[in-house]
Amino acid sequence: MTTLDFAAMTGLELMRWVQSERPADIPSIGRLLGMRFDEVEHGRVVVSLDTRPDFANPLGTVHGGIAATLLDSAMGCAVHTTLAAGVGYTTLELKVNYIRAARTEGQTLTAEGTVIHAGRRTATAEGKVLDDQGKLIAHATTTCLVLGTAS
Repeated sequence: MTTLDFAAMTGLELMRWVQSERPADIPSIGRLLGMRFDEVEHGRVVVSLDTRPDFANPLGTVHGGIAATLLDSAMGCAVHTTLAAGVGYTTLELKVNYIRAARTEGQTLTAEGTVIHAGRRTATAEGKVLDDQGKLIAHATTTCLVLGTAS
């Protein structure tokens, strides 16, 4: 088995690798929640998951943190697709607007993240989460800090 040098991969290459390989042996929030990388392109990522009872808030609907995590992942990974090898990012700000509750019994939630601006020091993106009926669950914006410089 060849060991990959993730630092040598561009953000787009890394995200496409995650999409195609679906590495189950690497701990991640995506693995914990059962996220799937459905689409990966430069400046845009679509991720989805199936809800389950473990995602419930005290009211019995999907906890808002699940939608926030989907949005943070989709938008952050969209930013990552624009970065050169050896360059990382971290979320500086995340603003989520919740529109409606999601059910916990196996509903598919899909988040799309799209880059608005990718600069040398910061990047911004927007995202939305839809249920399996195409209804808007939440939408968001993010600002990411770009870490490091390309070699």
